[in-house]
Amino acid sequence: MKKDNKKVIYWLLTGCVLIFIMVIIGGITRLTDSGLSISNYKLITGTIPPLNETEWQDAFELYQQYPEYQKLHSHFTISDFKSIYFWEWLHRLIGRVIGLVFIIPFLYFLVTKQLSKKTIKKCLVLLILGGFQGFLGWYMVKSGLVDMPDVSHYRLAAHLTTAFLTFAATLWVALDLFYPNKKPINIKFRNLITISYIILIIQIIYGAFVAGLKAGLLHNHWPLMNENKFMHHTVYILEPFYKNLIENPSGIQFIHRILAYFVVISILILWYKTRKMAITKLQKKGINALLILVVFQFLLGIFTILYAVPLWLGVAHQIGAFFLLSAMTFTLHRFSK
Repeated sequence: MKKDNKKVIYWLLTGCVLIFIMVIIGGITRLTDSGLSISNYKLITGTIPPLNETEWQDAFELYQQYPEYQKLHSHFTISDFKSIYFWEWLHRLIGRVIGLVFIIPFLYFLVTKQLSKKTIKKCLVLLILGGFQGFLGWYMVKSGLVDMPDVSHYRLAAHLTTAFLTFAATLWVALDLFYPNKKPINIKFRNLITISYIILIIQIIYGAFVAGLKAGLLHNHWPLMNENKFMHHTVYILEPFYKNLIENPSGIQFIHRILAYFVVISILILWYKTRKMAITKLQKKGINALLILVVFQFLLGIFTILYAVPLWLGVAHQIGAFFLLSAMTFTLHRFSK
């Protein structure tokens, strides 16, 4: 039987689609403050939501034991609780589905010898990344069950960034199989794309920091911050100074704003340089997609700030980041192999 066949590619791309759905639901879960509605983790029985009023009451009473209910949602009725429970339950359910979709076909392809040794090693890395992502999800939730009714923004950033990187790695492996033929590469230009890729990942991390600290609810003006200032004085109020870069909501929003310009400029540089290069159709499509998506994402970011992160714009902005990372991964791959 042929190794690394189309079925393997379709399997990997299915995983990419599921991770994409997972990230969207995760964004909705975060923006609706639903992430702490389920305060325990049961791998098997947790797949089934409460089915009757007694089970719903038990789940609600468990929720009432933790800080989010006690400090923020003490006015909640069981009906309110059901609405936030749904998103967290769905988020966890899709996580379990992704695990099954990766593991079962992988074992099948392994037993039927449809994977090359190189692909087996890559898939094992993907499985480890997926497992680590699941662990980070629960590790994040635990941080909001102790004293404060919010998850750690560090853990949220780790959880979200790992999801993005797991998707990118899965897409990369699928592209390796879809385009098996090697070609000469322009190392200098490949390195430029890599720099842009790193800037984008840092921006995604800061986007998670903004989400975790609800920094998008501050300074809802553009292009300047409050009081028509490029850098508002609240950006640097913490001591020591470095804390403003990682813990101060105003400082984090400022960095996220500035990094957006760096992402745009880096992609414009890539686009400009390719105008004088002999590139393939796929390489050109990748660069053009980057240009279109970065403009779209930049505009989404502006409107998300101006309107103080309404649910639909917050989710759209996260989807935009996902598509931009997808295009960046595809472009880097096409200029690397």
